[in-house]
Amino acid sequence: MLNARKKILKEKGAAPSALEEEVAKALFDIEVSPSSDIKADLRDIVINSAQDFEVKNRTALIVHFPFRVWKNVQKIQGRLVRELEKKFSKKHVIFVANRTIL
Repeated sequence: MLNARKKILKEKGAAPSALEEEVAKALFDIEVSPSSDIKADLRDIVINSAQDFEVKNRTALIVHFPFRVWKNVQKIQGRLVRELEKKFSKKHVIFVANRTIL
């Protein structure tokens, strides 16, 4: 779990929620699996946060990424969504970029 914890980038050392740790573990599992074709692209990807959102009769999983890794996420978005939907059954997966404007 120590290496999966490196997939979460929180502000000022805030503690991650259980859902965020679960998403980070799923990303790490995809990265270390020998059959994964997106292994190299996942190496630099981290998440800011994750949350569940109720939509009609299903749940959507919203994953927030820092804007600096957004280009890498867009390259592998289709394959990554399919892999995460396999891991989190009965949930839609949505990616959102967090952008800080100075």
